[in-house]
Amino acid sequence: MADTDHLNQVTVVTVTYNSAHCLAALGAALIDFPKVIIVDNGSDDGCASLTPSHLPQAQVLALSKNLGFGAANNRALAQVQTPFALLLNPDCEITPQAVQQMLLTAKQWPDIAMVAPQLLQPNGQAEVNYRWPHLLWRSRGPAITEGPACVGFVCGAVMLLRMSAFEGQFFDEQFFLYYEDDDLCTRLFNRHQAMVIDPSATATHRSRGSVRGKSPLRSEYLRGYHHAQSKLIYARKYQSAAQANTQRHKLLWQTALVLPLRLLAYNPRLLARMWGRFKGVLNWKAS
Repeated sequence: MADTDHLNQVTVVTVTYNSAHCLAALGAALIDFPKVIIVDNGSDDGCASLTPSHLPQAQVLALSKNLGFGAANNRALAQVQTPFALLLNPDCEITPQAVQQMLLTAKQWPDIAMVAPQLLQPNGQAEVNYRWPHLLWRSRGPAITEGPACVGFVCGAVMLLRMSAFEGQFFDEQFFLYYEDDDLCTRLFNRHQAMVIDPSATATHRSRGSVRGKSPLRSEYLRGYHHAQSKLIYARKYQSAAQANTQRHKLLWQTALVLPLRLLAYNPRLLARMWGRFKGVLNWKAS
């Protein structure tokens, strides 16, 4: 049974974009959460207008256009009045009991800035949704922690934030999509603010299941485009403009070599994503 006193201390924040197909499951998962903010990023599938029928307790922020994942989260986080905020992707399912466990972990160690659950694939297999910052440490293979552990990065699909640890500074809005969670965690890591993974709390992650729209190939193109752009923005921010430019040239040649292979082994979605990546790298400027 959900502990209402605990759940009153957290506001769930979910950003939707053409995610109407996720609303029924999201509404069922969040039925016991009294404080929910849904930010709709200019969907064209009626997601914003359909939300109240599935999440009657939710405050809906309907944006007129897609501002990007980090920017949309920032709009909601600016309105959070509770001590904690739970960032939850619409393609993730979490129980009140898992959130209560994360809150207990946060309260056990008051210096923790962020707690994340163990993500599970739909088949129940654990995902490795945490690591050290990749610029400092190269992972040597998958491993699943057996208890709460300090980490240097957690996947942005599910994050419990202690609001006081951020002083109103959340996502860097130059990251439109992808790497905004890397950037947030890198800033916490550099400030020696703890992030903890708690495997006793779990959430199911239906990766890349949050977006369905009228133009699926355009969605794949934009995934590739913004992933490439954000990767280079991150390199420029935490390495140097020169290193980012070197990485750009490497990505440009790699993508140019792989594109003909994608044409031969024809897969429209993968081809659209690869073309988006090529254009994202081509259009990026180091300055």
